[in-house]
Amino acid sequence: PVGIKVMGPRLEELERLGTEIEARLGGMSGLRSVYAERVTTGYFLDCNIRREEVARYGLSVDEVQEVIQSAIGGMNLTVTVEGRERYPVNVRYARELRGDVEQLKRVLVPVPVTMGAVTPGGMSSVQPAPPPTGELLQIPLGALADIQIVKGPPMIKSEAGLLASYVYIDFSGRDVGGFVDEAKQRVGSLKIPEGYRLEWSGEYEHLVKTHERLKLVIPLTLLVIFVLIYLNTKSVVKTAIVLLAVPFSLVGSFWLLYLLGYNMSIAVWVGIIALAGIDAETGVVMLLYLDLARDKWQKAGRLQSLDDLKEAIMYGSVKRIRPKLMLVCTMLLGLVPIMFSTGTGADVMKRIAAPMVGGIGTSAILELLIYPAIYLLWKQRDFKKAVDVVR
Repeated sequence: PVGIKVMGPRLEELERLGTEIEARLGGMSGLRSVYAERVTTGYFLDCNIRREEVARYGLSVDEVQEVIQSAIGGMNLTVTVEGRERYPVNVRYARELRGDVEQLKRVLVPVPVTMGAVTPGGMSSVQPAPPPTGELLQIPLGALADIQIVKGPPMIKSEAGLLASYVYIDFSGRDVGGFVDEAKQRVGSLKIPEGYRLEWSGEYEHLVKTHERLKLVIPLTLLVIFVLIYLNTKSVVKTAIVLLAVPFSLVGSFWLLYLLGYNMSIAVWVGIIALAGIDAETGVVMLLYLDLARDKWQKAGRLQSLDDLKEAIMYGSVKRIRPKLMLVCTMLLGLVPIMFSTGTGADVMKRIAAPMVGGIGTSAILELLIYPAIYLLWKQRDFKKAVDVVR
């Protein structure tokens, strides 16, 4: 879920910083495990060839390295053909002759004996030329190279041109943002040397990027909804009344999220955005019913007093009850089964559906009870102004 990238030029310092971060994060609420990579836990056989000694025997570094390769690692000399099968023939020292450093030091390096060759004692001597078959002088590898076991990185990772080490963090029962904020406070006092830096990664990295997008997407969505409603109603007041459904429906959404123990996440925000579109749609239809009822009363000459206005609004609201309840029931029949689903992707789908399931209920209450009252207050004011003008 959360990771910390420690980046810098030296692996030893990366490991030190990672283990210190691991110690500081231990004991956090909801933490299940924290592990910093140990980047220098590998063991390697290091053969450091002494060039002066190699030169004394008239050898080259390549010749010594070839012996090391063939004696320790093995070398493919040929391939045996058996019908359609091919098998490489590999030659190297037996395991009992290369099992530890002391045995490796006794690996023999052949030195051709020529005129003026240097003897193992280090004194130059004139020797007869070798016969056509050639003579070889056997020199132990320990006399030509320093052989030792050294610690090093089993794997090297790099990012942005720097070496990298990871700290893996697993937690449960908390939202990612709150957990990372607390973790940053604990790590904030850690002294980071010059040339090193920390980067928070994992799901948190994707969460931050998505939040940056949502800062643009959510206002843009609300703006598009506002423009579409205004183009439909041609009234700023009606548009504002319709948009009242959005915060009111969020009451039910947040209550259901609280009861289910869901934290705010990208999936939850997707559900809230979808709920805003549904609220705007149903709110426009409710206002349409109220306008039609008022216009019907006015054309029939029955809109003479405030009581007549209330009766018209009541008539329009009652006509809207059945369609609204049918809409609510249809959406619940489609969304509630998601809340009981299991399997791959079920967790994400539940968090998308939860705000919509909770918000549809409170949205229905708003549209059937609150919208008519707000509409009455608005039209009552216009009605009184019209009466005053007539007088």
